[in-house]
Amino acid sequence: QVQLVESGGGLVQAGGSLRLSCSASGSISSINVMAWYRQAPGKQRELVASISSGGGTNYADSVKGRFTISRDNAKNTVYLQMNSLKFEDTAVYFCYALRILPGTPLNYWGQGTQVTVSS
Repeated sequence: QVQLVESGGGLVQAGGSLRLSCSASGSISSINVMAWYRQAPGKQRELVASISSGGGTNYADSVKGRFTISRDNAKNTVYLQMNSLKFEDTAVYFCYALRILPGTPLNYWGQGTQVTVSS
């Protein structure tokens, strides 16, 4: 099992910044991908950014140039630096981890952290 604990959410004015952290514990070996998803009220959960074990990153078009995902393997932590926040970034942000064991992908989710951007 892998446990994911997010922190860093809160209330911020439009144009401001926040940094989310996700600390992983448990069976963290073989975690191939870590990512941040978000879900706004009445909307589907969507991928915000992901980072592979090799450091490759991927971003949703809506956050490119504003958000940066990074990973500290020594601390088993992934971060999401969010700059130039917009009202539409308001959502619950979830940390996600993917372990790929032989023939078996395993998905893990954190409990979520609320990000509210006031206009």
